[in-house]
Amino acid sequence: MTERDVWRAISATTGAGDRAAAEAGVRAAYRLAGLAEPERIVWVGSPLAAVRMLSAGGLTERGASVREAVRSAPWAAERARVHAELGSKAFNEHWQATGAGLWELTQTVVERVREGVIEAAASTSEQRTQVRLLLLDAVLGQHDSAWLCSFDTDAGSPLGGLAAVAREAGWWWPYEKVALISERPTALHRDEAGRLDRGDGPALAYSDGFELHAWRGMSVSAEFLDSLRTLTPERIRAEENAELRRIMLEYYGYDRYLDESGAQPIHRDETGVLWRIELVGDEDVVMVEVVNSTPEPDGTHRTYWLRVPPATRTAREGVAWTFGLGAEIYEPVQQT
Repeated sequence: MTERDVWRAISATTGAGDRAAAEAGVRAAYRLAGLAEPERIVWVGSPLAAVRMLSAGGLTERGASVREAVRSAPWAAERARVHAELGSKAFNEHWQATGAGLWELTQTVVERVREGVIEAAASTSEQRTQVRLLLLDAVLGQHDSAWLCSFDTDAGSPLGGLAAVAREAGWWWPYEKVALISERPTALHRDEAGRLDRGDGPALAYSDGFELHAWRGMSVSAEFLDSLRTLTPERIRAEENAELRRIMLEYYGYDRYLDESGAQPIHRDETGVLWRIELVGDEDVVMVEVVNSTPEPDGTHRTYWLRVPPATRTAREGVAWTFGLGAEIYEPVQQT
């Protein structure tokens, strides 16, 4: 397993970690930054709980944030060292081979957590500003995996303490006298693209009840997800929000919707059948129905539905588009 694989796994780890190891990492991070160790280390169930505690005036004796000294300065110094050692071209190649892909994956989750915390903890413009500032004080723990996997994180290195915390905990807040640490999530569900995604519960959940619901990366409410279980074509057509209507169609199934809504084909030829679903306030959904010419083990032939651009006029044009071809040059030897 490569270092990138190790840190990819850390970034997605759920459940409680080793608190003693995380706290030792916090103290090491302070020492490596030339600071006195925090007098207290406090644990909370989620980033939301941390922000609520801080914004409500809890831990008043915490002192100023030392994130710059603990996290930003050593990271910048290590990056500069490796860049000087490798040169610009080799450094870029190093980043692409280590943290680049993981950065995109973790940032998707980080942004959703930030949005969820702001939504849950703030109801006014002033409160939202306060919460955003508190979130800027956070070190991201396991979600800092992208850059941690790109540099030296051995125990004695400048990033050793930060790495030790990241292996065992979620986000944490370093202040002069107090460090506040959030547990990792208890559940994490993502689709193939790495987006938060779950149709039957929270896509991201913490032990204290903080939850985020999402479908293909789009934030939705728990009530909306529950409503998907009783969908009907009429309910789908009545939904005014175009993005929510797309989710409904994906969940319900385009083929099922076509069948139950009495849709009519607009074109058919030897490649398949072209269908169109007209949606008010949104682009039409156009799909090609094709039949696999290779039979299944039981002798039946499986039907597939291929979504194609709204401007598609013929079934052949739609099938050709899925292969990256124009209709005029698409000549399948065998339809599959």
